[in-house]
Amino acid sequence: QVQLVESGGGLVQAGGSLRLSCTASGRTLDNYVVAWFRQPPGKEREFVATIGKSGGMTMYEDPVKGRFTISRDNAKNVVNLEMNNLTPEDTATYSCAASHGLTSRFSYNYDYWGQGIQVTVSS
Repeated sequence: QVQLVESGGGLVQAGGSLRLSCTASGRTLDNYVVAWFRQPPGKEREFVATIGKSGGMTMYEDPVKGRFTISRDNAKNVVNLEMNNLTPEDTATYSCAASHGLTSRFSYNYDYWGQGIQVTVSS
């Protein structure tokens, strides 16, 4: 089975940018749809973005549209989430997840999860 590890999180000021990476091992990532989810402090986990197996299909949650970009490099077994114009409301633990199925915004459709990484945006 595939193992996922997130990297690139940290502390950034409002208006700044971060790039998160989700690196896979154990299996080649091109067999999986990959998504990013986040869980803000004290709130439920929410969908952020997802990308199809070839990268041709992407889907974003409304609050991040136009600011976040999901991309993948199957040769490197990595999916990136470029986050621009960050606001304090983007503060959360971000997790990547993988699925053999179709792109979906629902966490229950994803079978494999990374451990999560913290993103904190200061005002």
